[in-house]
Parts: sequence; C-alpha cells; structure tokens
Amino acid sequence: MEEIKTIKPEEVEAKLEAGENLELVDVREDDEVAEGIIEGAKHIRMNEIPANLDYFDKEKEYIFICRSGGRSGNVAHYLQEQGYKVVNMEGGMLEWNGEVIVK
Repeated sequence: MEEIKTIKPEEVEAKLEAGENLELVDVREDDEVAEGIIEGAKHIRMNEIPANLDYFDKEKEYIFICRSGGRSGNVAHYLQEQGYKVVNMEGGMLEWNGEVIVK
C-alpha cells in the first residue's frame, strides 16, 4: 500500500493565511463539527464518503481532517486506492490552533 502524504495543522493554517485555495474535507460526525470546523472545509461524514465519490475530482488534491487523524487517514487510504490525490492532516482538530467557525 502506498504511503499517504501528510500535512501538519500549522502548515494548513499557513497555506490558508497565504490565500492558497485548499480542498479541505472534514470527515467527523455532525456533533463534532458543531463544535467548530475550519472555514471553507467541506463536511462529509466518514461513512458517507463512498456515496459522495462524485464530489471528488481526480485532478485536485484533497486534505482530509478528523478529530485526531485516524479516521481521515482511513478515508485517505480508501480514496487513494480509488485513484484520488489525498493528504491526511496529522493530529486532526486536536492539533489545530487556527480559527474555526461554528455552523
């Protein structure tokens, strides 16, 4: 199995502050996202990823986010096997020090 690329939360924050257009996908459950989500992130619960493959474009790279990095890592492995470009945010939202929005 090919290794999944990872990115640190502070790298994501720096890229966002620099105005980079990142494809962020938060795979946490609704109650977790209710506590705050990174602005601009798309919320697709982990168990809904297979039903939402049409959302993803194989030409774009997606950064997956969860609470600690485990679930997003699983999603990244799954999508990489389907031919998508993926990155897992290490440490997830537990390590995120940037701003969040509450939906």
